[in-house]
Formats: sequence, structure tokens, C-alpha cells
Amino acid sequence: MRHLILATALATATVSASFAQEAPQLTFTATELNGGIVMLDTGMAGNLAVLPGPDGVLLVDDQLPGTGPQVEAAIAGHAEEGVPRFILNTHWHGDHTGSNAHFAAQGTTVVAHDNIRVRLAASEDEWTQDPNVLPLLTFGQDITFHMNGQTIEVTHVPNAHTDGDAFAYFREADVLHMGDVMFNQRFPFIDLTAGGSVDGYLAAMERALEIAGPDTQIIPGHGPLATRQDVENSIAMLRTARELVRTEVEAELTLEEVLAADPLAGLTEAWSWRFICTPRMTAILYYDLTGAAERWPADMRCG
Repeated sequence: MRHLILATALATATVSASFAQEAPQLTFTATELNGGIVMLDTGMAGNLAVLPGPDGVLLVDDQLPGTGPQVEAAIAGHAEEGVPRFILNTHWHGDHTGSNAHFAAQGTTVVAHDNIRVRLAASEDEWTQDPNVLPLLTFGQDITFHMNGQTIEVTHVPNAHTDGDAFAYFREADVLHMGDVMFNQRFPFIDLTAGGSVDGYLAAMERALEIAGPDTQIIPGHGPLATRQDVENSIAMLRTARELVRTEVEAELTLEEVLAADPLAGLTEAWSWRFICTPRMTAILYYDLTGAAERWPADMRCG
């Protein structure tokens, strides 16, 4: 347990709340994709997708609280203006919805799954208290945008990273934004406290493989631009990791004993990272397997 630091709140909420007071300075890396879509990566928060054109800008996710002006400037570098006509939130976490209020105040329509609005409305974090943070338009299972020569098919994938995740597939461009149902080349964060589950996460990644073809460009929630093979690798890793932890759970070990046994040691070099390190991934799998998500210490962070 010495490798873990217990913070005072859920990691993403804590980070988002602090940024609400003092926004970080972001550096955007742009990758031009098919169909005029641009992926914007800051290396700090969720990857964005920008679709510019005569029908206005569609933005998928919008970074951290307090960073709206920076996001707006980054969009303006690839479009005629920096204020999107629509924003689609892939889930409710603050590194993907933090600029909702900034853009909604300027007339942007924020679109999201029903559960995203519910969770943002229930949040007590300071940055969520602006009513403009709430999506204006919500959907249950799916919604389709028709913009700038693209058909954008948005599909809810239940109980995966959270209970409000959605994919956005740009059909003509063959580009898929998976939100945080894809952490490319790293352990994923599965938020057990917000309706996420390992079974749902695996099912959602399998759904992505049904959507994606051999040449589909895949935007992960975090990490570099991905391919179908990357998704397959992530599925194989997560299944392997779960079985390694399952063996320890079936031996009736406590979490502390499982952490000491370090069953995921062989995956550490390739998959562990600053936010979801090997001990934290182990804990997520342990509490998912034991059916005790409510006991998962969501404030467990990597040192």
C-alpha cells in the first residue's frame, strides 16, 4: 500500500475542482484525420474531435474546467470560429465536460446521454454549479448528427467506463471517437462509483470492433490515435488482468494481500501509467470481481 496515496476526493473530481480555480495552460497537438476531422490532444485531459464546416463546428468533449478560452482558440485554428454549434459529451467526467458552461453561455448546444445530465446535476463540485454546465439536449440510446457532409452516429454503451458513455462514429470519414471506453496503450479507468463495470467495459470495446473496420481511425479518450488492433490489444490485456486478479479473489485474499502479491506485475511495463498504475488497476478489478463497488476507495491514487 506504500505505492498508493489516499486523496480526499475522487481523483477526477479533485483535479477538476482545482482547475476550476486555476486553469492549467494547455498545449494542443493537432492530428488531421479523414473527412476534415481534427483530433486535439493535450496530454492532460480527454482527447477532442473537431468537425468544422459550413454547418458549424461539432466538438466531441471539451477539456477541463476553466480551459474554455484555450479550447476556443484551439478550435479557431482549424475552423472559421472557435465556438462550436454543438458539443457532444462522451461521459460526465470533468476532463471531458469542463468547458460546457463556457461554450453554452455563447450559444453552443451541449448534447449528452441522459445519465450525464443527471450526474452533473447531482455533483457538488464547484465547477458544476453553473447551470450552463448541464447538457441542453439529452438522449437515451442514440442520436444522429448530419453536419458538414458527415453522418455522426452516436451510440450509448451501458455501464462501461461510467453509466453514460457514448461512441461517436463519423460514418463517411470512418472515424470513431470512443471516449474513455478506450485508453490507448495504458490501463483503463473504470469508474465503479459511477456505474462502470469491467463486463460493460469489455462489451463496449467489443461493440467498437463491430463498428470499426480495418482502416477506421479511432480516437481514444486518452492516449495516441488508435487502430482496431489497439482495441483488440486492450481487450486482451483487460481479460488477462481480470483473470489474474480473479485467481487471487477465489483464494479469498484481501485487497491488501492481492496488492502485495502483485498479480499484474507482468503487465506493468507496457500498461501502467501515472493515473491508473498497477495497484490502482488491481484494486478496480478486485472490487468489481467481489461485487463490492460501493467499497472501492475511489480516492485511491498513484504516487
